[in-house]
Amino acid sequence: MSDTDGPTLDGVLDQMENLSGGDDRQITVEEIINCLGKHSFASTILAFSLISTSPASGIPGVTAFVGLVVMFLVVQMIVGRDSLWLPGFVMRRDIAADKLREGVKWLRRPVRFVDRFLHERTTFLLHRPWIYLPLIMVLLLTMFMPFMEIVPTSGSIASAMIAIFAAGYLMRDGRVVILAMILMSLLPVGVAWFFIGR
Repeated sequence: MSDTDGPTLDGVLDQMENLSGGDDRQITVEEIINCLGKHSFASTILAFSLISTSPASGIPGVTAFVGLVVMFLVVQMIVGRDSLWLPGFVMRRDIAADKLREGVKWLRRPVRFVDRFLHERTTFLLHRPWIYLPLIMVLLLTMFMPFMEIVPTSGSIASAMIAIFAAGYLMRDGRVVILAMILMSLLPVGVAWFFIGR
């Protein structure tokens, strides 16, 4: 589960932007993972959750697909795999390069703002057994993400919470992981309020 030598948040966006290049083509999940590195669980979770937080989330099925990818990755983090694996049908899924570039451009300013406040602290939470709690919370959240497509903006909000967790893990900032846990615990209340208030 080690990402201690991983890139900064802005660095993850740089890698995604370089991958998309200037071509109008389809970029596969396999290409994104190869670019980020098969040992970079947090970077990969961050990249996909940011895609689902960006305007690219407007593409039908993106939220559910991102939830599936993150679920696979989190399960592997829980069992302690050193390198990530995804099934072939997931690796072959693609996204238009222009959509990826659009998402990266939209995310630049908020990511750079957040990047300034992240630093190593409360790191005990990022080790076993403490790390299991936020990982299980993320896992449970991904199971509900396919259903969030029917609730406006809820999928993007859930993805943002996962991105906050991944950012905290990547940058070794346990307090940010705690923030993500608090937000994830409040999301079911918001969804329930949406349905009850209709």
